Amino acid sequence: MRLEEKKRVVDELAERLERATVVIATNYRGLTVPEMTALRRRLRQENIEYRVIKNNLARLAAERTGREKLVEIIEGPTAIALGYDDITAPVKALLDHIRSSKIEMTITGGMMEHRVLSRADINTLYTLPSREVLIAKLVGGLQGPIYRLVNVLNSGPTKLVGVLAARKNQLEQGG
Repeated sequence: MRLEEKKRVVDELAERLERATVVIATNYRGLTVPEMTALRRRLRQENIEYRVIKNNLARLAAERTGREKLVEIIEGPTAIALGYDDITAPVKALLDHIRSSKIEMTITGGMMEHRVLSRADINTLYTLPSREVLIAKLVGGLQGPIYRLVNVLNSGPTKLVGVLAARKNQLEQGG
């Protein structure tokens, strides 16, 4: 690879690292071309980019973006999954694909913002619900007390209307 091409690759990788909300590093050793193609296709459906990287060029890009700790999770032949939206999406897509296709691939670590994620952290991310589900739960949790307050406030007038209707029926029957 010529120097100009290396500079272009580092610039491109640095730009992607800046935009990424989460980076997951994997050891792709042993994957066949069809397996890698299937993995990339699956990740692309989730708006996740999967790139094989050269460790030295990744180190340069990480230093340029202030994410020097990325070097800690890069070992051996490495490919990274870059997620730009939901932080759980890359982890879920990768692990689901690994489990369903039974490919021999390991996740070596991850990085969220400037924090290195261990394998345990990645497993925790896998168990988290998606962003949309968390927002729905939050909104539901906020709406519950409001609905109960409305019901309490409405119960007084409702009971009053019921009493007045019963009294009206009583007067009509008795008079």
